[in-house]
Amino acid sequence: MKEKGNFLGNAITEIPLKEQVLELKKKRNAVIVAHNYQLPEIQDMADYLGDSLGMARYAQKSDADVIVICGVHFMAESAAILNPEKTVLIPDLEAGCSLAECITADQLQAWKNGHPGAVVVAYVNTTAAVKALSDICCTSSNALKVVQSIPADKEILFIPDMYLGSWVRMQEPKRKIHLWNGSCHTHVRIRPEPIAELKKRHPKAEFLMHPECGCLTASMGLADHILSTDGIVRRAHESQAKEFIIATEVGILHRLEKENPGKKFYPAAEEASCEFMKKITLEKVLWSLEDMQYKVTVPKETAIAARKALDRMMEVS
Repeated sequence: MKEKGNFLGNAITEIPLKEQVLELKKKRNAVIVAHNYQLPEIQDMADYLGDSLGMARYAQKSDADVIVICGVHFMAESAAILNPEKTVLIPDLEAGCSLAECITADQLQAWKNGHPGAVVVAYVNTTAAVKALSDICCTSSNALKVVQSIPADKEILFIPDMYLGSWVRMQEPKRKIHLWNGSCHTHVRIRPEPIAELKKRHPKAEFLMHPECGCLTASMGLADHILSTDGIVRRAHESQAKEFIIATEVGILHRLEKENPGKKFYPAAEEASCEFMKKITLEKVLWSLEDMQYKVTVPKETAIAARKALDRMMEVS
C-alpha cells in the first residue's frame, strides 16, 4: 500500500494519526459516529458511540456537513437516508453485515405476496432496498415497543433476525408473528455450554445477553437481562454487581471496562468478534476524510420509501 500524505502535506508518520484526524475533522466540519463494536481506537475518537438507533438519532440531529460512519454499510445507508443534504462516508466499503445479507428485496416481496395485509417489521440490520419494502423498522432496543405499536389483529412479518424475532414473540405470544430464517454470523458463535461454565465460575456475576445471540432460547433462563448494546452499557453502569458475563460482540468490552473501573467483564464467547466491524481503522478514517470517500448514497425513490419505515420507528421510540 502506498504511503499517503496528510492534508497538511506532511508524511503520515510525522503527526500522530489521532491529531491528524481531529484536525481534518474540524476542517471538514465532520462528526465521527461509531458503533459499540468498533475497535478501541475508533471508540475513543468518536463524537458519538452507541447502538444503531443512537447512531441514527445522533446523525439526524447533527449540524455537521460530513458524517463519518464507523460501523457497517447498512448504518451508513440509514444515515444517508435520514440526512440527504449531508455527505455520509464509510471508511471501508467492505464493512458489510452478514445479517443484512440474509434477505433481499426480491425475497421480501415474495414473502409479502404470500401474506397480503401483513405488517413488515424490519430490523435496521437490513439494506435500504429491504427497508423500502417494509412498514416500520426497529432495533434491538425498541423491537418489542415497535411490535406493540401495531394493532393486535395484524399479522407481522419480522425480518431478518430469527433470534430477536423469537424473543419478541415470547413477549407477545398472542400475536401472529412470522420469522425470517436469518441470523448474525457473530452472535450465533455464542453457545450455551460456555455460559453455563462461566456462571459456575462466577456465581455472583450478572449475565447480560443481546437478543441476537444464537443461544437465546437455551440461555434465556440464565440471563439476568436481555438488552441491546446500549442497554448493556447502561445496566453495567447502574448495577451494584461487580462482575458481569457479556453475551454479545466482544468489541463492547472496551467501553464497559473503560466506563466501569473496578468491575470485571467476562465475554460469553471470546470468538464472537465481527470481522466487518473491525475493518475500520484510524488510518482508514483519516484517508476517508482526506479523500472524502467512500460516499454512501441511496437512490431517491428507495430512500423516500425507506425513510418512512425509519421515521415510523423514530416516532414509536
